[in-house]
Amino acid sequence: MSKIIDGLYYSESHEYVKVEGDFGFIGITDYAQHELGNVVYVDMPEVDDEVSAGEDFGAVESVKAASYLMSPVSGTVVEVNEALEDEPGLINKDAFENWIIKVQLSDKSELDDLMDAAAYKEMIGE
Repeated sequence: MSKIIDGLYYSESHEYVKVEGDFGFIGITDYAQHELGNVVYVDMPEVDDEVSAGEDFGAVESVKAASYLMSPVSGTVVEVNEALEDEPGLINKDAFENWIIKVQLSDKSELDDLMDAAAYKEMIGE
C-alpha cells in the first residue's frame, strides 16, 4: 500500500505539491516511485527556470523506465534538490521527504485543479 499524505496536492501524473506559503515543493508520489523501481537518475531544471502546469520540467529514470516529470503548478524554480544528483535513490527511500524542485507559485488557484489525498487514493485504487 502506498504512502499518501493528507494536506498535499496530487496530480493525475503522480506528482505531489507540498505548499508552504507562496512556495510549492514538487516531487513524485510514493506510488510512482514504487511503479518505477530503483531510481538511477533525476533530470531537473535550473534555478530561475519557469515551469508551467501540465508541462514537463524534467525526468526520472529507473532501471526499468524513464518518466517525464509533469509540473502540477506554474511558477519559478527557486531551488532544486541537489542531494538527488549524487543519490537519486533517495526518492525510493522516501518520495515525500525527497522533493525534486521548489517553486515560487505564480497562480495558487491552480491548486484547485489537483486532487486531495482521498481523491488520489481512489484514483490509484487503494
